[in-house]
Parts: sequence; C-alpha cells; structure tokens
Amino acid sequence: MPDDLYTLTPIGTIRSDFPDKFGVPRQPGLAEDARARLVLEGDFADPMAVRGLEGFSHLWLTFIFHLSPPHWKAMVRPPRLGGNARIGVFASRSTHRPNRLGLSLVELIDIDTRDGVSLVLKSADLVDGTPVVDIKPYLPWAESCPDARTGFAPEAPTQHPVVFSAEAEAVLSSSDNDGSLRRLIAQVLAQDPRPAYRSKGSDDDRQYGVSLRGFNVRFRAENDKGALRFRVDALETGQEPGRDD
Repeated sequence: MPDDLYTLTPIGTIRSDFPDKFGVPRQPGLAEDARARLVLEGDFADPMAVRGLEGFSHLWLTFIFHLSPPHWKAMVRPPRLGGNARIGVFASRSTHRPNRLGLSLVELIDIDTRDGVSLVLKSADLVDGTPVVDIKPYLPWAESCPDARTGFAPEAPTQHPVVFSAEAEAVLSSSDNDGSLRRLIAQVLAQDPRPAYRSKGSDDDRQYGVSLRGFNVRFRAENDKGALRFRVDALETGQEPGRDD
C-alpha cells in the first residue's frame, strides 16, 4: 500500500443521453449527435473558473467510471478483440482499471451561466451521472499524432447499416423534430453495441433494448444478403431496457 493517498473531488456531474452503460459508444466522437451537459457544482460553479474556455472547441474531461466495480485485474478482455483475448489493463481503455479514472475528448458547444455554470457538449461517451474531476482544453498542435501506432485498434469500428420499422418511423415522425434522435440511434447501433460474447459481426435471434434520450430502443441484428445490419423494431417510453426478450 503506498504511503501517499490522494483525494479527488468531483467538480461536476454529466447529464447525457445514456442512462446506463449498455449502448454507450466505446470511444468519444463515434456518436456525433450524443448530447451531454456538464453541470459544475459547489465552489466550482463559478463563472470565473471557465473564463476563456469559450475560445476552445474541444475539451479533455477526466472522470470517474462510477458504475464500474472498485476492484481491478491486471488482464482484461477488450470488446475490440471479441471479449475473449486477454491483454494488460494498461494496454486497454477498459473501464475496470485502477482508480477508475477515465479520459474523454468532447466538443464544447456552449457555456451556460444563466443558473450556475454548465458546459453544453456533443460527441460524448459518458453515462448520465458520471462524476467529472477535471477539465482541460484540447490543443491539436500538441496532442494530435496522426502517425502514432495504435496496436490492436488500428482503425475505427466497422459501421453497419441501420433501418427502422414502420412503427419506429411513426414515433420518430411525431417526436424527433430536428432528426437528431434518429441520427443518434443510427450512430449507436451502427457500432454493434451488443455484448462482445454475442457473435460479434453476425446476426442472432434476440431482441435488444438500449435507452437513449428517454426512449427504450428495441432492435435486433439481422442478415441482409450476407451482411450485418440492425433493425429498429420499436421506440418505447417509460419502460426499462432489455436485451434478451
């Protein structure tokens, strides 16, 4: 046990489209229409603390994986490797890690100081209720390395087609004024959010449910002329998501 222990105090809390972990994009920037708001709290809700931040388009957020267990293991099974192959935790972006610290790059849309201080964000990969412990502006000239090696994740995840049933289309036509909900659903499902142990890259017989922006999106994977695609069967309100109906 180290002699020095450090206490982290959350500076604010995330409010986002994702009420639970299932369906959250595995990296930031993969769902551009994902909306989030970082609400600063206590002494940190001071407009002086964010003065000058409006000049930056992107931010680094350091946060706590608060829904992950406090214990960790030296070896993990990344979803990118099918959930079976093991690698060292420090060679991964697993949520099950020492201190449960996460780092996410998000786009800053607005700074709202009308009632406290909150940052309006997009492209976030953060669960609703996530505690944030620090904010730093992103500097592309210092932090963008196009020629960096990327190990077992050399490119972005494969994107699969997403189609909507007539029932889902009817709900969208009455509730999705700006089309952002449709785009968010497509962006999330296109990455195949199913658990890694479920025949990744193939269809199966189960219907899944993912909670997005107040809706339980019921969907299934299907084979379309030899290619994987996802079909949205229904959009339900006021119901808990399910994965294995």
